[in-house]
Amino acid sequence: MSDACNVPGLTVPRSRFPAPEQDLSEPAGESRIVLAGGCFWCVEAVLLALEGVMSAESGYAGGGADTANYQAVCSGSTGHAEVVDVHYDPSRISLGELLRVFFSVAHDPTQLNRQGNDIGTQYRSAVFYETEEQKQMVGAYIRQLNAAGVYPDPIVTGLEPLTAFYPAEASHQNFAARNPWQPYIMGVAAPKMEKLVSAWPDRLKPEFSQDDPDLA
Repeated sequence: MSDACNVPGLTVPRSRFPAPEQDLSEPAGESRIVLAGGCFWCVEAVLLALEGVMSAESGYAGGGADTANYQAVCSGSTGHAEVVDVHYDPSRISLGELLRVFFSVAHDPTQLNRQGNDIGTQYRSAVFYETEEQKQMVGAYIRQLNAAGVYPDPIVTGLEPLTAFYPAEASHQNFAARNPWQPYIMGVAAPKMEKLVSAWPDRLKPEFSQDDPDLA
């Protein structure tokens, strides 16, 4: 079993990603974090596969309600980021465990305002927090990863307060699973899913624990 965690242009072993020294202690039930890491199709696909994730909804955060639509956000002028609203059960997966996958597989956190050929602030790497505890924990983990030299370049993931989350249009929800042969999904999301299954088999829902993973 390979432990390589790959993001575009980088190959970093899973073993290089330590568990957070400061993780949140949350009661069983339902917690929430909103993550931005480039195209929400791909981030959503990765996070939905994790055991303990109850839902992952694509949408927009960081801008106003009047421009929270795909056409406007793609202009890069609205302040929004493409995000995924993640609801999870902390008794099954902690915030720290979510972040290990987010930083190691879901995207490249060293790219500023872009992910590969997707360029603009709408593709920025960011964590939108609801509580001061979340902010402190995520900030500490970013500092831990940078101090450990996990990546050759510094992590540029921003910490932004979540003022509002706007769900994306229905056509964008669960996009990767519904469109497995779409060229972007085949070229970007599918390789991430393959890397996720290879590197994090112990974190997957049963239906994703297979040698030849499907996005469905």
